[in-house]
Amino acid sequence: MIGVIDTEGDCAEWAFPAEPGSVRSARHAVRGALGSWGLDAAVGDLAVLLVSELVTNSLRYASGPIGVRLVQSHADGDLPLADRSPAAPVLLVEVSDPLPDPPTERSAGPDDEGGRGLQLVACSARRWGTRRGKSGKTVWFELALPG
Repeated sequence: MIGVIDTEGDCAEWAFPAEPGSVRSARHAVRGALGSWGLDAAVGDLAVLLVSELVTNSLRYASGPIGVRLVQSHADGDLPLADRSPAAPVLLVEVSDPLPDPPTERSAGPDDEGGRGLQLVACSARRWGTRRGKSGKTVWFELALPG
C-alpha cells in the first residue's frame, strides 16, 4: 500500500512499505508526477532510473517505510545557504529510510551484479548527497531542468 503524502503544486511525496513491489510502485508514482508536471521525457526517465536505484538500496539495507519526495524548483531552497546555486530550474529528488548510516559508494567490477546505484547517481545528477534526519537518512540528488 502506497501512502500518498502530497501531490500538490511543485511537490510530490509518498511513503512506500519495505517490500520488493515498492520499487515498481515508486517508479510508477514518480513517472506519473513528472508527466503531470509536463517535464522533459529524458529528465523523467533519468529521475525514474535513479529513484529505482535508491529505493532498491533502501530495501536491501533498511527495514521500514521508504519515503520519496520530488520538488520542482527554481532555487535550491531546501539546501543550506552554502550549498545553493544560482536560480536555475532543478528537480530535487529525495529518498529516505529509517537506517541512519549513509550509503557507501562502491566500485563494481565488470561481472558484479550490484554496486552501481550510487555511481549512477553521482555520474548522472547535477549534485547529490546525504543527510541524517530524526529517524534515519535521506539521499538526495538534483537534475537540471530545461528552461
